Amino acid sequence: MDEQKKIREIKENKKQYLDLLLLADEQEDMIDRYLERGTMYVLDDDGIKAECVVTDEGGGILEIKNLAVAPDSQRCGYGRRMIRFLINAYSGCFDTLQVGTGDSPLTIPFYESCGFKKSHVVKGFFTEHYDHPIYEGGHQLTDMVYLRMSLTTEKNLEK
Repeated sequence: MDEQKKIREIKENKKQYLDLLLLADEQEDMIDRYLERGTMYVLDDDGIKAECVVTDEGGGILEIKNLAVAPDSQRCGYGRRMIRFLINAYSGCFDTLQVGTGDSPLTIPFYESCGFKKSHVVKGFFTEHYDHPIYEGGHQLTDMVYLRMSLTTEKNLEK
């Protein structure tokens, strides 16, 4: 089935997907900072399998603020499919696709395998902005690691 038919934009009632959003950003008031100003997409494949929220950060930069795959659908290619969709949808509209994530052995390799390259680090982001320690893969997240991909030179990801 065509990916575009499975992925659709959500314009209203974005909080109905809060459980999925919280998988990628576990503090609701942090989600509230970008949810309404962002563009939200869901991937429906006999049920919602993944979601993402992107924001225009200015200067030609589109940022993935939230990308989550339902636990029972992880490692099935849905996250990669969402990134391919964003590349196809926004190439020519933005110069750079960026994502900020914790310095985690679970997420950094995923984004790198999708063609992102490390850009910069915001020291202490998670300890300063979250009201509780955030752990991923048994590792406490402290710094935000930004990864970037050029939307002017990157080709679509292969399946």
